[in-house]
Amino acid sequence: MAQEARLPYSSADQGWLSYTNNESLAGMKELTQIAVYGNSDVIDSALAELTHGIREMTGTLPAIVSDPDRQASNLIRLALLEEIGVPEEWMDAARIKDLGEEGYAIRRHPENGGGSLYVMANTDRGLLYGTFHLLRILRTGQELDRLDVTDRPRNPLRMMNHWDNMDGSIERGYAGRSIFFQDNRFVEDDARIRDYARLMASIGINGIAINNVNVHRTETQLITRQFLPDVANVAGIFRRYGIRLFLSVNYASPMELGGLDTADPLDSRVGDWWKEKAKEIYEYIPDFGGFVVKADSEHRPGPFTYDRTHADGSNMLAEALEPFGGLVIWRCFVYNCLQNWRDRSTDRARAAYDHFKPLDGQFKPNVILQIKNGPMDFQVREAVSPLLGAMPGTNQMLEFQITQEYTGQQKHLCYLVPQWKEILDFDTFAQGQGTEVKKVVSGGIYPYRACGIAAVINVGDDHNWTGHTLAQANLYGYGRLAWNPDLTEEDITGEWIRLTFGGDSLVSAEIEPMLADSWHVYESYTSPLGVGWMVNPGHHYGPNVDGYEYSVWGTYHFADCHGIGVNRTVKDGTGFVSQYFPENAQRYESLESCPDELLLFFHHVPYSHVLHSGKTVIQHIYDTHFDGVEGVEQLIGRWSKLEGHIDEWRYRNVWERLHIQLDHAKEWRDVINTYFYRKSGIPDAAGRTIY
Repeated sequence: MAQEARLPYSSADQGWLSYTNNESLAGMKELTQIAVYGNSDVIDSALAELTHGIREMTGTLPAIVSDPDRQASNLIRLALLEEIGVPEEWMDAARIKDLGEEGYAIRRHPENGGGSLYVMANTDRGLLYGTFHLLRILRTGQELDRLDVTDRPRNPLRMMNHWDNMDGSIERGYAGRSIFFQDNRFVEDDARIRDYARLMASIGINGIAINNVNVHRTETQLITRQFLPDVANVAGIFRRYGIRLFLSVNYASPMELGGLDTADPLDSRVGDWWKEKAKEIYEYIPDFGGFVVKADSEHRPGPFTYDRTHADGSNMLAEALEPFGGLVIWRCFVYNCLQNWRDRSTDRARAAYDHFKPLDGQFKPNVILQIKNGPMDFQVREAVSPLLGAMPGTNQMLEFQITQEYTGQQKHLCYLVPQWKEILDFDTFAQGQGTEVKKVVSGGIYPYRACGIAAVINVGDDHNWTGHTLAQANLYGYGRLAWNPDLTEEDITGEWIRLTFGGDSLVSAEIEPMLADSWHVYESYTSPLGVGWMVNPGHHYGPNVDGYEYSVWGTYHFADCHGIGVNRTVKDGTGFVSQYFPENAQRYESLESCPDELLLFFHHVPYSHVLHSGKTVIQHIYDTHFDGVEGVEQLIGRWSKLEGHIDEWRYRNVWERLHIQLDHAKEWRDVINTYFYRKSGIPDAAGRTIY
């Protein structure tokens, strides 16, 4: 009799793990038995996922059977390679080794007139990832007869950074409250955490930091015995899905928790305190991933207080974690947030490179520098950070932002996979042509000991996790790109739509272009030509052209009656361009070769400057802001066709958000166009209404 491995569902939307009956799986219905070779909690999770998924898709609950002679046909076999004894013609030693610790193989092989389907891996984590891949294949109706898949992750560390606070709030959270914390304690019902672990494992995430990098007083205590049992409980949930738990820590913890009078990294008392703290943490969580640290930035404590370097600060923590295999993930978002707006020589974009490049080679092997994709702060369009690839002797990882802080805050549709693809494919020229960001952060260029990709996540306790149902596509797409940055935008988009909404061709035909167009639509009615930042201070939602123009935060556009843009050239600007390798520096330095979409990021030009497109800067601003509103109207038109093809709750959720977006796009259009018309005095060549 079949034993059902039950999944710990909450009542939340299951997103792309919402398995529904699939008529195209008729050929799978004879595969009604599963044999497992290997034993662990992670394998149990894989088995639970597989039995549940098959039952939901086919209506048949597969039996869990023993297979001592391993000759029976019509089985799905989940197998650790060392347990099953694979024939050499299937998997030679080199191919098995190539799978590594997280890779897997999936094969359909005829046996005894039937056909068994094998999911094989070197480790239980590989089996889990292979199981989720098989379920994607089944859910999307792919051919099974000659199935032969081999896959492994490109990036060793594929991480999510939560900015959750223990009072339940989420900094830059747009989808409800924290799934981990409530009223300065851990939530009592952990069903949502279990669902979340499943969602993350299904897209290959293997590390999660559960608390905000801005570590406040209560969160500082997460590394104490008061909260470590609760942290260990969450770590145990993650462990069953191959995920290591990380914590953001307060650099001043030795003072706030340990009663010391200093947090100087070169004071032996400080190092000893952290060593004892690390030992204590690992007593509760043997596979603890390590610390995420934001130091010396935006009023957070750090080694600068003691005239020490970031290498000094991070290495002290790394030494404490080193005996246990822990990592220090040190964020490079370090800049002076008390700048003088009158001083045009100071440039926030320079900060990360200026702080960290001189320290190359001084960091311990278990330190990773986490570098934001751009030198500013997750704008809808900005240049790629020149620090990526610039430190061959220091581990690096890339940081994205899934949560839509500057891209509509999950009220607006803005699919970020196209943006991330551009960044990953950006050629740094660090080792000549072909040194793309994706190769740098995966360890394919320099012999990094630890590296990968992290992202600030967009989930909360809203029923659909992300506030805007279509914002789930960013969450899914990030995981798939972190696993394999060579996946195409089209493949990721199509996969997510079919997994989430099923096989209705009309749904795919309308949602695919909605997602594909949405980033450029959002950019059109907000930020022109890479200038960025024209948002309301603090919460960053809505247009305010001069919101940061006279600000200590250092985010300016320098618009006057003559022109706009930031001169970052070597010739007569801030010199930021010099931080790039020569091929990119030359391209950005020259007005003739600088791409239009980044023109105002690198140059201050008159409104009459003619772009490569043939338009003037001012006409581009007018046209794109009118085009952006029309683009949102087209998004609404496409979505309206899907009424009755998608369940009512999800249809209404997206419909309502799209209409919020339309109203807001009009506000953006009118505020931006009016501002620049009044600044420049140059009318719209098309004679449209500008106030």
